[in-house]
Amino acid sequence: MVLLAWHIWLILGIIFVIIEIFDPAFFFLSLGIGAIVTGLLALLPFVQRYLWLQIFCFAIISFLAFLSMRRLGKRVLANPGPETNVFALKGKLAHVTQAIPTDGRGYVKVGGEEWVAITKDHSALAKGIKVEILGIEGNKLIVKETDK
Repeated sequence: MVLLAWHIWLILGIIFVIIEIFDPAFFFLSLGIGAIVTGLLALLPFVQRYLWLQIFCFAIISFLAFLSMRRLGKRVLANPGPETNVFALKGKLAHVTQAIPTDGRGYVKVGGEEWVAITKDHSALAKGIKVEILGIEGNKLIVKETDK
């Protein structure tokens, strides 16, 4: 069996797309698109005769695919989505279940769970006060009193 130029371009394109699965940086996908399109162009008699024209087509198509993938990637990655895990607690309201002393630790209840909490300004908070979670430091929530 004789491999023609378009066979080689299609095989290269498939290999590049498979590599992209393991290295999702959009780079190899651009090369894969360039190789597959070049393989299809290599079916044309004029393009089939000249290897330099095939390489030129591959370079231009891959470059244009890379630019579009980059633009698409920026748009997709610009919105990381909502916070998850403990970072999703930031901004939520909680109730103090065990008083927080000055420069000390107490407990707050948020979403059915009790967490160790400290205040941002190291002030004391009594039991039953509503607080807002400002952040997380290790396994402690940083809270402040709120009127919400």
